[in-house]
Parts: sequence; C-alpha cells; structure tokens
Amino acid sequence: MSIDLKVPSVGESVTEVVIGEWLVEQGDYVEEDQPVVVVESDKVNLEVPAPKSGTIAEILIGAGDTAKVGEVLGRLEEGERPAGGARDADAADDSEGDGGEDAVQGGEGGSSAPRVTPAARRLLAEHGLEAGAVKATGPGGRLLKEDVLRHVEEAGARKAEASKAQPARKASGGAPAPAPVPVGERTEERVRMSPLRRTVARRLVEAQQTAALLTTFNEIDMSAVMDLRKVHREAFIERYDIKLGFMSFFVKAVVEALKQFPAVNARIDGEEIVYHHYFDIGVAVGGGRGLVVPVIRNAERLSFAEVEQTINDLGRRARDNKLKLDELTGGTFSITNGGVYGSLLSTPIINPPQSGILGMHGIQERPVAVDGQVVIRPMMYVALTYDHRIVDGREAVTFLRRIKELVESPVRMLLEV
Repeated sequence: MSIDLKVPSVGESVTEVVIGEWLVEQGDYVEEDQPVVVVESDKVNLEVPAPKSGTIAEILIGAGDTAKVGEVLGRLEEGERPAGGARDADAADDSEGDGGEDAVQGGEGGSSAPRVTPAARRLLAEHGLEAGAVKATGPGGRLLKEDVLRHVEEAGARKAEASKAQPARKASGGAPAPAPVPVGERTEERVRMSPLRRTVARRLVEAQQTAALLTTFNEIDMSAVMDLRKVHREAFIERYDIKLGFMSFFVKAVVEALKQFPAVNARIDGEEIVYHHYFDIGVAVGGGRGLVVPVIRNAERLSFAEVEQTINDLGRRARDNKLKLDELTGGTFSITNGGVYGSLLSTPIINPPQSGILGMHGIQERPVAVDGQVVIRPMMYVALTYDHRIVDGREAVTFLRRIKELVESPVRMLLEV
C-alpha cells in the first residue's frame, strides 16, 4: 500500500516550510518511525518519520524547495524488506563508496567517516573535501549540509586572517608593491536564506523600526563569582555532574532585578502594557542552524544547579537541532553572551515583543580603583538594551546597577537583599 509523506504542522502561524535534508534516497528501505526528511520552519527543524516500514517509492519535493503544510513530500510503499531489492538507508550510508567519498583512512586499519546526507555529499564534492575532515553534528552522527557550510566558512576566515598577518612587501626603492592581479578561478555562490535566517532578519529590522531602542552600559567585577566557582567547583560537579558556569549567576541576578523593575519584564500590546508575573528567560546559544534563543521557563523557581542543567540541555539539543517550537517562543526577557566569541562590548537588539535584553561580554583583567588603590581585577562590560517606550532611563540604569550589585556579591541572591 502506498502512503503519502506529508509536511506536518509545525506551529499555528506556520503555513510554509523549506525541505532541509532528505535523510534517505529513492529506493531506500526504512523502518517504521525512522527519520526520512528534515523540514525547516522559521523556528525549528523537524524530522518527519516513516509512518510504516517500507520502501521510499518517490521523492516529490527536493531539498531546498518550499512546501505548504499538508503537502505531499514523497510516497512510501509499505511492506517488508525486499530480499536483495531496495537498499537499506542506513546500510547504504555506511557502505557506499568504499574507500571513496564516504570512507576515510585513519590510523591503523582505517576508520569510517560519519554518515553523510545527500546535500552534504554534494557540498563536499563541490569544495573538494573529505567527510572525515568535517565535524558532524547531525542526529546519530550524521554529517549535515550546515556542517559543511560552517567548515568552509571557518576555513575561509582562517585564510583571511593569515593573509592579513602577512607583512606588505615593498618594491625596489621603498615604494609599495603593486596590487596583485587576480589569478585563477574567482567564484561566487548564491545560497537561499534559511527560514531561520529570514525570520531573524525580519525580526531584527522589526525591532529597530517599531521599538525605541536605547542601550546603557556598566562593568562588573567578576572576582567574587570566580572565587566562588573555584572553591565549590569539585563539589558541584560531584553532586550535580555538571560545571557551575557564569550564566546561572546572571540568570538568577536578572530574575531578582526584574522583580524590582517589572516594566523591563513587560511588553506592549496595542495601547496596553502586559506585565508578566513570571520569569521566562531566553538564553542565546549557538545551534546547528545558527544562534537560537531557547527559553528557561519559570527561572525564579530554579536553583543554580537546575539553571545550569537546563542551559546545558538546551544548548546540547540546539546543536543537534532537537529543540521544540514551544522551547523557542514566549520568553519575557533575554540574555546573550558575546564573550564566548571574544566580544568585549556590543549593543544587543531586543527580541520582540520583549522590552529588554542583557548583553554579557568577555572577562578581561584591567586596572581599577578600589578603596583608593589601583588593583587588577577580572572585569566584564555588560549592556542593557531596552524599549524606551515602556522602560524609563532611570529604571534601566538602576536595573543594570542592581545586576552589578548581585553578581559582585552573590550572597545577596541567597539572602534576597
């Protein structure tokens, strides 16, 4: 019996998706519930499983094409595994190209490269790469198209940095050398924006055009937090099997500050202000498709350990493109940490309809004045971008100062003073 593989519903407001990756090929045999195709919306990636065991008889919409919710992507011919007929999808990925594009020699006896999706295989061929040279982040260790694109982008960035580091050579007589004449093939690539990137672009422009954005800055002495982490590092890991990071301190400090300044935790809805009496904190993390902002629900009810465990879980599933739609929506305030990428100072943009976002940055040892003496302390610049339509400047500045007080003296968060 032939079964239609249809685009599933991925949210009330989503009517169209992009076909990200076909995880199988026409003619492959698949087991019931085995993922066969990934569809991308403006929020999440979603794997469409096989409803029954059978053979992929037809693929109607290819990777990169758009499709409506409910539209037929392909057809599955239900049945048992043919004897020597249709090939098994997993076996095909593991075996095709023995010694070729899906195998890599490594060490004694060689080792197998990760399983490669069709789109990723095409990109590997275009860029002359071996599958084993690219870090795979897909489900079950699969190599995705995004992995190859990220590898190519990082390699290009390293090459650009290396070329900048080369000193400019002088021609005879001390005159600058003439500009080099381009040699060889100079190619360009036109890639359609992913649904996530289109949505990010639209929402950032929307935030700039509809909100009255203003940013205020401060700096925080991280000595107390760093000393506290150092003292309790081993005990924390032993008890909770996870490291005590910086983000949990900032999440707890933000919650306490939001309690005192509810306007920063509110949003504008038409001519009304909606005050949230709960604290759903979005934390920006790097995922397989780029930066996403999953939400820590009811952060005010969580301990430091629970905050760290939640962030770790969300970050891991973001990298594997496993986040659910409801985990990326509905936050009341956001935190982003550009310091993990080396940023020293920035002006983050709020995530509409939220009214505020806190930007963390890199920690640097700097000379500061303490009790009339110049000392070296680990300092972090922090930035609060807020919607001036709902948050006054005095509230914003005092809110950020409150976070500074709490992080510089973490015991305040325990004593609620």
